[in-house]
Amino acid sequence: MSIRFTAALFSAALFATPLFAAEKHAFTPQAFEAAQTAGQPILVEIHAPWCPTCKAQQPILEKLESDGKFGTLQVFHVDFDSQKDAVRNFHATTQSTLIVFKGKSETGRSAGDTNAASIGALLDKAL
Repeated sequence: MSIRFTAALFSAALFATPLFAAEKHAFTPQAFEAAQTAGQPILVEIHAPWCPTCKAQQPILEKLESDGKFGTLQVFHVDFDSQKDAVRNFHATTQSTLIVFKGKSETGRSAGDTNAASIGALLDKAL
């Protein structure tokens, strides 16, 4: 293999994979508070494994979260069924709720949205 060909392959691989992707976390009040205190951009995903809307949101969120633009985004997953205290604290009335924060300030939310453009616009509000 020539050096030019190897360099071209390396460059293509470098640009094909995201250098930074959103960090995903299971929700705990302590981790969420630490991210808020650090002033991080945050997405809270309130979901349920049985929810068809949540299932429709997942590939959209995965694609957006892998975009380098959202490399500093901290993503917290809240289970709608087993983390009722967190669901209440976020004032969420349904699964498939997405809430974004800039540090301690909530900057947007949606429920039941499966449109990639509007979910992307929502995530932009956390940056």
